[in-house]
Amino acid sequence: MATTPAPTAEQPMDDDARRLAELGYKQELHRKWSGFSNFAISFSIISILAGCFTTFGQAWNNGGPVAISWGWPLISLFILIIGFCLAELVSAYPTAGGIYWWAATMGRPVHGWFTGWLNLIGLVAVTASVDYGCATFLNLTLSALFDGWAGTAHQTFGLFVVILALHGLINIYGHHVIDVLQNVSVWWHVAGAAAVVLILVLVPDDHQSFRFVFTERFNNSGFGDGDTGGLTFWFYVLPLGFLLTQYTITGFDACAHVSEETRGASKAAAQGLWRSIFYSAVGGWILLLAFLFAATDVDAINSAGGFSGAIFESALTPFFFKAVIIISTIGQFFCGMSCVTSMSRMAYAFSRDRAVPGWRLWSRVDRNGTPVNAIIGATLAGLVLTLPALYQKAGVPVAFYAVVSVAVIGLYLSFLIPIFLRLRMADRFVPGPWTLGRRYRLLGWIAVIEIAIISVYFVLPIVPAGVPGNAEFSWTAVNYAPLAIGGVLLGVAIWWYASARKWFTGPRRTVDVPAQRPAADAAPADDPA
Repeated sequence: MATTPAPTAEQPMDDDARRLAELGYKQELHRKWSGFSNFAISFSIISILAGCFTTFGQAWNNGGPVAISWGWPLISLFILIIGFCLAELVSAYPTAGGIYWWAATMGRPVHGWFTGWLNLIGLVAVTASVDYGCATFLNLTLSALFDGWAGTAHQTFGLFVVILALHGLINIYGHHVIDVLQNVSVWWHVAGAAAVVLILVLVPDDHQSFRFVFTERFNNSGFGDGDTGGLTFWFYVLPLGFLLTQYTITGFDACAHVSEETRGASKAAAQGLWRSIFYSAVGGWILLLAFLFAATDVDAINSAGGFSGAIFESALTPFFFKAVIIISTIGQFFCGMSCVTSMSRMAYAFSRDRAVPGWRLWSRVDRNGTPVNAIIGATLAGLVLTLPALYQKAGVPVAFYAVVSVAVIGLYLSFLIPIFLRLRMADRFVPGPWTLGRRYRLLGWIAVIEIAIISVYFVLPIVPAGVPGNAEFSWTAVNYAPLAIGGVLLGVAIWWYASARKWFTGPRRTVDVPAQRPAADAAPADDPA
């Protein structure tokens, strides 16, 4: 592939463009995002107004209050460790390809190949799940506001299609304001979450006790006959409840995917990544504790399958019930918008290196520096992934949780590969200005082990009817995450060995600037901030 010569003295590059050129790419995306905007996109994608509301039922049914009050901070700590590991990598390699670029650079093309596909399907799934959750809450909002609105599952899917399309259009035509909207999203999430907490503290006449919130256990999963003390509960049911935290605090790799659009990316993207996790973890825990203290009508919540909306409906007046779900719905809309931004940048970057079929189409940018075709293609992929929700029966939303599992497994497995490769490189790794120093070994191995464990749990059946051989087995109850993830991995593996290994060489340089890392950029090895 022909390369573009480095700019001459008449065409100087700033530090960001120079570093990008050293990594092999010319500056095509417009670099107008501030460090706060970089933080904002990951904070918006994590979105405690989305995940805490939409996947609350998974933790309520699989463990109950203890899965939330204790599970959230415990799993958040592990995720923060993963975030620290990725922050060090984005500081060294601030490219839109992010995760897969790191894997291909620290390992071999095959590592980049599988990492890229895992990351891409994870981003598609997280976008689909967020927008479907937003549609669910919008459907609930419309049902509360208009007596004639039935709020059926098919109406939810129709709203999902509309929301997905709107997010695509905003990302295509709102290029000049998208970074501003990301900033607005942060303040909406902060103010909105604070408002919901205050409502749940001040409005209900009664609240649950500290004993209920921090010691009560539920097993509404159907596994283990409701037992909350046996091995099945502690080693199968309760870990399934951790999906609430593991799903909510994800998508933070967006800081890497928009690093080519961020000023001072080597520091700003690294700080934005870990800070988005930390602040979301603290805010999310406070929000979820408010949920639990307000959950006084346990029977009503159980009857609704653990759906968080049942807490608000049973504990609040109609006015405040509507206020809470509207705040959440708008927050989820912002979240989905940010997801499309991150997803499209990954699709663009992976296509730029010719890994995606039709790469010439998906790697184009328009005159505004927007990857329009990548936005359209990735949103359509999210729609296809969510089609099984059309056939969902009443009860636990297995199709939704399956998409959630696809998002978690795809994204976290794509994180595992470069973190492991970083461990393997040891002292051969040249850090950027944000580095873990010698602590990378301990934190890296903790991250690898945690990801391996959750990747096993979240492909397991969510309900007994999803277990093959069960007397009540139904295909509509199957967790199709292993089918989706396994199908993609099988397909890309066959493609790799049949063809791609002959021509996919990993990142392709588009500018001819020697790769180097100025020693002056490196921070002291014992300073991770």
